[in-house]
Amino acid sequence: MPDAPRDDHGDPLIPRDTSRSLPIALLRAREAVMSHFRPLLAAYDITEQQWRVVRVLAEGRPLDATELADRACLLPPSLTRIVRTLEERGFVTRERDEADARRTFIEITPAGVEFIRQVTPDSRAIYEEMEARFGRERIEALLDMLHELNELGAANRS
Repeated sequence: MPDAPRDDHGDPLIPRDTSRSLPIALLRAREAVMSHFRPLLAAYDITEQQWRVVRVLAEGRPLDATELADRACLLPPSLTRIVRTLEERGFVTRERDEADARRTFIEITPAGVEFIRQVTPDSRAIYEEMEARFGRERIEALLDMLHELNELGAANRS
């Protein structure tokens, strides 16, 4: 087998093993976590993306489409379709901004809040199982580190 190509400093040009690649490790971790939640979402007939939207909106105030897409980790074109579906289910409403007609605000409805209340006990049970296996302190530490990593990314985006 030929030697791996190297740069001018003698370092390998081939990236590190994928088991030590942060982007790939984060994707694998997401899949590991979501594998616990997908059956729950399927049982309630809601997609992961729809769930993220109602969860973000359940945190409080109406959001404009741009902020909602960002906070729910969605591309704006996908959000349009998702909001339409959630609107048909009666979980969200849309209103045009009176000051800027190009801007739309999305808000969770009482039916959407009730839906969250229905799903929450099952969701909490999954979290409790994960905490029992992985450790609450480790999950909290991981969340803190991920928050710091997200802040670093946000600084690079601005």
